[in-house]
Amino acid sequence: MKIVTFNPLRTIGIPGIKYIKPEHSFREVAALKEADVILFPENWQTTFLAYGLKKPIFPSIESIQLGYSKIEMTRALWTVCPENVPYTEILANTESNRKTILETFPFPFVTKEPRNSMGKGVYLIESEEDFQEYCNKTDVLYVQEYLPNDNRDLRVCIVGEEVVSAYWRIADEGSFLHNVAQGGSLCFDFIPEDITDLILDIAKTLNINHAGFDVIFSNGKPYIIEFNVLFGNQGLREQGIIIEQKIYEYLLSTIRPTFPTTPLTPLKGIS
Repeated sequence: MKIVTFNPLRTIGIPGIKYIKPEHSFREVAALKEADVILFPENWQTTFLAYGLKKPIFPSIESIQLGYSKIEMTRALWTVCPENVPYTEILANTESNRKTILETFPFPFVTKEPRNSMGKGVYLIESEEDFQEYCNKTDVLYVQEYLPNDNRDLRVCIVGEEVVSAYWRIADEGSFLHNVAQGGSLCFDFIPEDITDLILDIAKTLNINHAGFDVIFSNGKPYIIEFNVLFGNQGLREQGIIIEQKIYEYLLSTIRPTFPTTPLTPLKGIS
């Protein structure tokens, strides 16, 4: 199988792979045309790869395009599982809409920058001054209700059509964010199978085949906060899961290569 990747760190050890810098895409059109599958393109590349070159890409175009913006992600989730999405308003950043937000949401509430990850660009708004500071940073107001919870969330990792891992991320004492990058810790016990099944069903419905979904529980009900296509691998490494192996297994099951496929053996050079 001939594979091109635009992200070598996400594909270390996968056999038959060629790395191309995203900015060199049009210089390397010949190599792209010969590829059986193209891995981890950036959002701006997806349209010409899928529609121009007619190439299979991984993660799926839905994963990449919906994962690119919390706005598009939320709108998609509204269509398939609205009952599992916190109450959210997405509005242009105008004076009248700022007023609407303050009239609609009691303090505290949550605001987010539409494009950010690892807990960055997420704010707990506890006053009008906090909200004004947020408004000065963004063109679009993305505002969610604050959901009381037990200071943890559930990360559910999807590769292909499989839940490859799920674990709790527990926030530091007094911290609003659960992300490991923001100081959170991990726990692998007592994972609710009904919730991992729910997330897998939602992922399949949206054709999301590589993502880490973040779920919090408030008053016993699960809410999807977001999903990240380029999710952190620390939890998987602690469980001894090699994500590249899972990706390669999925590719072998779904891609019909033009050339003979390298036999599936445990990937080497990955720690």
